[in-house]
Amino acid sequence: MCACANIIKGLESLFWWQGKIDKVSECLLVMKTRKYLFNKLKKAVKSLHPYDVPEIIALPLVGINKEYAAWLKKETRNKQP
Repeated sequence: MCACANIIKGLESLFWWQGKIDKVSECLLVMKTRKYLFNKLKKAVKSLHPYDVPEIIALPLVGINKEYAAWLKKETRNKQP
């Protein structure tokens, strides 16, 4: 569902949870996919993630080099639901 994933370790997160501030060590996972695959990818992450409310967001692409775009398209082709 994604062409590439980056795992960024060593993050400290502070957030409100159940009426208090919680602090945990986390990793950030950045996954590169196409818009039509986002809902399928979101469903998979939710089913695998240990959190009740995992952070799953999509960021708008304001620019991409054509070679990377072609690679991303190639690696996610034939993946339509």
